[in-house]
Amino acid sequence: METKLTLKLDQSIIEKAKKYAVSRKKSLSRIVEDYFKGLGFQERNDKNEEIEIHPIVKELSGIISEKDISNWKNEYTNYLEQKYE
Repeated sequence: METKLTLKLDQSIIEKAKKYAVSRKKSLSRIVEDYFKGLGFQERNDKNEEIEIHPIVKELSGIISEKDISNWKNEYTNYLEQKYE
């Protein structure tokens, strides 16, 4: 159920937020909703429905491969051993 929310913000912030929304091809309401979801206000999904992934997480996903993650301790240990020989 969608409900209207009124916010009081500085006019310059509102103008910048509107420009940001246009540049992302989203409504300002959607951006605010995504932000609140990212804060963890949304209740857990008990029906195994697909949970929406925050845009920042989507942007960062795939930067580090699974192989890089699994071997990081060994690589860092080797780095430290060489550095302090």
